[in-house]
Amino acid sequence: MKKLFLLTTLALFATAPRCRAQELRPGVDLTRPQNYTLHRASSTDPLGGNADSRALPSSATLTLLDVDGPGLVSHIWLTINDREKYHLKRMVLRMYWDNESAPSVETPVGDFFGLNLGDYHNWESAVLSVGNDRGMNCFFPMPFRKHARITLTNEGKVAAQNVYFNIDYRTGAKTADNDSLYFHAQYRQAAPNPTWTTDWYANNDPTIDNRPNKDGKDNYVFAEAKGRGHYVGLTLGVIQNQDGWWGEGDDMFFIDDPNTPAIVGTGAEDYILGAWGFGPSRFFYQSYGAPIKGDELAGSRSIVYRFHLDSPVPFTKYFRGTLEHGHANHRTDSYYSESYWYQAEPHAPFPALPPVEARLPAIFATGGPGNGPQRNVAPPSAVPSIAPSAAPPAAPSVSMPPGANTRTGDQTTTPTKQPQPASPR
Repeated sequence: MKKLFLLTTLALFATAPRCRAQELRPGVDLTRPQNYTLHRASSTDPLGGNADSRALPSSATLTLLDVDGPGLVSHIWLTINDREKYHLKRMVLRMYWDNESAPSVETPVGDFFGLNLGDYHNWESAVLSVGNDRGMNCFFPMPFRKHARITLTNEGKVAAQNVYFNIDYRTGAKTADNDSLYFHAQYRQAAPNPTWTTDWYANNDPTIDNRPNKDGKDNYVFAEAKGRGHYVGLTLGVIQNQDGWWGEGDDMFFIDDPNTPAIVGTGAEDYILGAWGFGPSRFFYQSYGAPIKGDELAGSRSIVYRFHLDSPVPFTKYFRGTLEHGHANHRTDSYYSESYWYQAEPHAPFPALPPVEARLPAIFATGGPGNGPQRNVAPPSAVPSIAPSAAPPAAPSVSMPPGANTRTGDQTTTPTKQPQPASPR
């Protein structure tokens, strides 16, 4: 399948019009001469030996790339040997374009590569991947007109023994022009998410299901940008602080109007392009997936992603990407996210990175199902959320497990009344 995708992609590139430098996936027509010069910034031993890595002491910063333009970063490969737990959360990656003072990318290094919970796992998409063993890759094209600088800072308490890196970049007159948009990536977290109640039995309690949220108030904000550009995608790590399905919250995009969402979805798993709580197993494809899929229990961990490679979301002056944490924000699960977009400079200031201790994944005592003492109450009676005169909802296209009336089959959801066998005569 991967070979078929590659061949199809190459065929599309070969037949498509010439791609401009600011496009998301700049095409390479393998049948024609290339009009750029390829370079590599690397940790290779400058003396020609085999000491091909750099040590990175605590509180130190290592410069991975520092070059003049015009140019375009086409690939970043990075691997780290560090005995400190969660070093992927402790090390900070920054990228600066055209000598700007505030970075366009500022993030814990693991989150940038979709390792949002501080541990390694293999996964693959069109623009980010992690290969055997702990090899982190980025294929987002990153044009720059004047200068590019990429750094890695160790905010941990232990020195990293080895940092290996290869950064491939192009130079040439056509690698970046006046229309090129600059790559940005931003880290955000809510650990835990705030809530308006912990007094609920299951996600589909009527007091939750019937609560409106049309304006996205108190949604989790994973991206916010000012200027002209387009949003490209998201990686998200979730640590559940409560039992039940974490992904019942809708995605809401605010485009050029900070008060009214222009795009509203139907649930987190739907935005990720899965369905029905992702079923029993993990999955990952070119532009969407859930490479880590936990059980629907407090303490479980999941990682999901979605890239808008087919249609990046354009904005002319403002963009805010949000996600409910449970319907109408009733859940307290912890979110750790990385958002990716392109825009013209200057960009708005980023929120300050949380201190290292706050970035480390943790479970919080928030209350609610599976988290602290619960009242001994019976499940609430089912209350229809549609008008009595409305047509009944259509039957789902997949079978639902007995005792569940949500999409997930999560047995912590409110049980439905099951038909009883007729009494023998």
